[in-house]
Amino acid sequence: MRNLLIIAGKEIQEALRNRWVLATTLLLAALALSLTFLGSAPTGTVGAGALDVVVVSLSSLTIFLVPLIALLISHDAIVGDIERGTLLLLLSYPVGRGQVLLGKFAGHLAILAFATVLGYGAAAVALAASGAEVDGASWVAFAAMVGSSILLGAAFVAIGYLVSALVQQRGMAAGIAVGVWLLLVLIYDMALLGLLVADQGMTITGGVLNALLLLNPADVYRMLNLTGSANVSAFSGMAGLADSVTLAPVHLLAALAAWTVVPLAIAAFILSRREL
Repeated sequence: MRNLLIIAGKEIQEALRNRWVLATTLLLAALALSLTFLGSAPTGTVGAGALDVVVVSLSSLTIFLVPLIALLISHDAIVGDIERGTLLLLLSYPVGRGQVLLGKFAGHLAILAFATVLGYGAAAVALAASGAEVDGASWVAFAAMVGSSILLGAAFVAIGYLVSALVQQRGMAAGIAVGVWLLLVLIYDMALLGLLVADQGMTITGGVLNALLLLNPADVYRMLNLTGSANVSAFSGMAGLADSVTLAPVHLLAALAAWTVVPLAIAAFILSRREL
């Protein structure tokens, strides 16, 4: 455990020196504050709570931004250290390859969690300070959104580690990471929508749709946040989809956890057999 904490602390220190933590936190805070005050303007006419609108807006932002940030900070975590020779130097100490991987993961996840909590928390504090009325259910939905955003980041950090363990060059890792982001965040949903329109409900049943949604961590996150609360799902326009999808929140949380554990385990297996 001590070795894990040391390696995680090293990653956090490097991120602080490279201004990753500051830049990520400021970016999330700026976008969250903008969406909070611009997006909550129509709440009086649509009858939605101000914080419910914020949850919908930030959930949509998270799907695009958090996976990209996670992949950017993780895609060269292994191959970059191999090219620089720092991984070989680190392994000359009494520390295993699996410990190095888990320590790096803990450090990168801490960076992402700090930026998410502080950035999104600033938006919630600003909204509360403005005098907007917020009920308990809305605060629960907001807290669930922040927590699941961290889980989504963890899944894409693990995917970035898997990419980094598979390739031989940092440039290739960066290209594949961008391709993964485009596939899971943009292309997959467009392809799924086209498939549903073409099928017209003839062969894609509710169970098949559930399975297709579970194959994409971004869709799991979307279902967890935009259909988990009655107020949020109604305002987000996904109430109909919430009725057709039979996945419970516990299943969606388990899917996000699996999207973290499985790629991380595969990356650890590859790293354990890779020549340095």
